[in-house]
Amino acid sequence: MATAETKPRIAKPSAIEEDEQGQLIARKGISREVIDELSRIKEEPEWMRAKRLRALEIYERKPVPTWGVDLSGLNLDELVLYSPPTAGRFDSWDDVPEDMKKTYEDLGIPQAEREHLAGVVGVWRQEPVYEGLKEEYAKQGIIFCSMESAVRDYPELVEPYFMTKCVPPQDNKFSALHGAVWSGGAFLYVPKGVKVDLPLQAYFRMEGAGEGTFEHTLIVADEGSDVHYIEGCTAQTYSVNSMHSAVVEIFVKEGAKARYTTVQNWSKDVYNLNTKRAIVEANGTVEWVGGSMGAKFVMLYPGSFLMGEGARADHLNVGVASGEVWKDTGAKVLHLAPNTTSNILAKSISKDGGVMGYRGLVRMGPNSQGSKARVQCDGLMMDPESRSDTWPDIQIQNPHTTVAHEAVVGKISDEQLFYLQSRGLTEEEAASMIVNGFIEPVTKELPMEYAVELNRLIQLEMEGSIG
Repeated sequence: MATAETKPRIAKPSAIEEDEQGQLIARKGISREVIDELSRIKEEPEWMRAKRLRALEIYERKPVPTWGVDLSGLNLDELVLYSPPTAGRFDSWDDVPEDMKKTYEDLGIPQAEREHLAGVVGVWRQEPVYEGLKEEYAKQGIIFCSMESAVRDYPELVEPYFMTKCVPPQDNKFSALHGAVWSGGAFLYVPKGVKVDLPLQAYFRMEGAGEGTFEHTLIVADEGSDVHYIEGCTAQTYSVNSMHSAVVEIFVKEGAKARYTTVQNWSKDVYNLNTKRAIVEANGTVEWVGGSMGAKFVMLYPGSFLMGEGARADHLNVGVASGEVWKDTGAKVLHLAPNTTSNILAKSISKDGGVMGYRGLVRMGPNSQGSKARVQCDGLMMDPESRSDTWPDIQIQNPHTTVAHEAVVGKISDEQLFYLQSRGLTEEEAASMIVNGFIEPVTKELPMEYAVELNRLIQLEMEGSIG
């Protein structure tokens, strides 16, 4: 566990500088000078700069969490928390530099945009490099762009929501750090009554060594609208620690529906410390669907605040921890109005000594009469060295509610393997089939191409697990 002596340290004042050729040089750590320069480079309005500086003050006062994963190896003095832009902004895939284009094309982003998506935002090393929204969706009043563009072009839509009610900087130390140095991310606004029939996707790429990335995603689904947003994140592998501390804020207005899907495949030198929340009004629905691969240490607990009568939240997640990976994940749902509903399904796989933990909260508030919540945590351990832990927190402040919690932890049994092998499968094929069946309740909720990718990533993680 982290202690006061091992907590991340705050860097001495430093600023972004220029070399003799006038190129911007990224400096390590965090200070007021770094934030001032960051805001100037992004040409932000004064209200955003003020938000950043307030967040910095909160960050300096907030303690480092001493529960969950071990943060003693995270030294913010040694991380570049903001990398100045070097690539520029592009309106066409044809204009994107060849090295970036190859990465995006290897991931199938341009093809997916043409065939399966209504729009794409691409972020490279914290800076947006591409924005695209198909014309027919723009004509409906949908706004989908980078957060930087939204701050400058749509302040009336951004300022009332950005880190105010959903994820305020005082929520935790890393949300405060995010509020001070956020860069990159996506903004999505769907007008009243508009139903988007194709998903919109943002893709974030962590490219540098020893960096922190702080993308901010803000989604506003206005009354009666319906939208599916997909987020993908990857990082290169280096021998030094990096950190990803994103914030996702989702506002689901009355009668609206928003689905947030993410498939993350981090390198195993990344501290993944995110804060994700949704505020759901009457008869609105938020759906969280996620797959978490890789990373070194993870603390991630998407939360839903059910504020209006008839609001609903569904949380479905699958995570894999192998080797020295330690993931402390879960979900939080607060039922704050009558007749609200939540469903949490968490699937975890641990192997080769990996640690998977579920840390959940279900709170039935005083006005939650008639509300229902169901929590199911399933852990699959591939060997005796691995761990699967569950820490449920259920708070009931109204007796007229229903809450169910179920947790099952087990391993692939010899009987299952023997049966499938007797049908002609090899031991590896049998284990793969069992794992695919275990995660199927989550993958069936993904679009086909993402379900295939998640299955492929999990199979790569599972290689050598049996025998």
